[in-house]
Amino acid sequence: MGGTREEEVAPIRILSQTSNVRRALLVVDVQNDFCPGGALAVPEGDLVIEPLNRMIEYFDRKGLPVFFSRDWHPEDTEHFKTWPAHCVQNTQGAEFHPDLLKPISAKVITKGFSKKDDGYSPFEGVYLKGDDWPTPCQLLLGQPQGTSLYIGGLATDYCVKAACLDAVKFGYSVYLLTDACRAVNLKPMDEAEALEEMRRTGVVFTTTEEALKAAVI
Repeated sequence: MGGTREEEVAPIRILSQTSNVRRALLVVDVQNDFCPGGALAVPEGDLVIEPLNRMIEYFDRKGLPVFFSRDWHPEDTEHFKTWPAHCVQNTQGAEFHPDLLKPISAKVITKGFSKKDDGYSPFEGVYLKGDDWPTPCQLLLGQPQGTSLYIGGLATDYCVKAACLDAVKFGYSVYLLTDACRAVNLKPMDEAEALEEMRRTGVVFTTTEEALKAAVI
């Protein structure tokens, strides 16, 4: 339950590296409340941290953009009619896991911050910087044409799926890092169905090891 095994994913097609392809990494909701001991813990959720850190370190070293999304719910929200209270604004549960690398240059996309906002997809969120106007996620990520977006985090069958589906819809080339995701699996087939839905829309399945070894990023 939870982990995505390599044999369960679709055949992998890796794009060869070209100078005109922009690459970005999106780390979805690796927050304390979604990790073991949290208010809405994803089984083995903390196991995504090591592979994600390898990607984060590589992207940061190469000067490639890294984005983090986070749930940032108010105490009173309709979202908690569906789920136990989690990732409440300015609480420890809403903080990123302490073992997750967080480069200074990385930008945080905040979602689910209104009383009626579920905030499953990072594309529903915004980047907040001081007194500046909020920057929508899509504008922050930049032009989708020619952009390969690598996605991992929590949880495969909810926010990660929503991120991948929206990214494809907006025109990004999307790579799901299958070893850097875990699922909630409220129903036994939720993860498998989420993966199949992503596969049908054109999401490419790979792993952090394959991506780094192939030097496609």
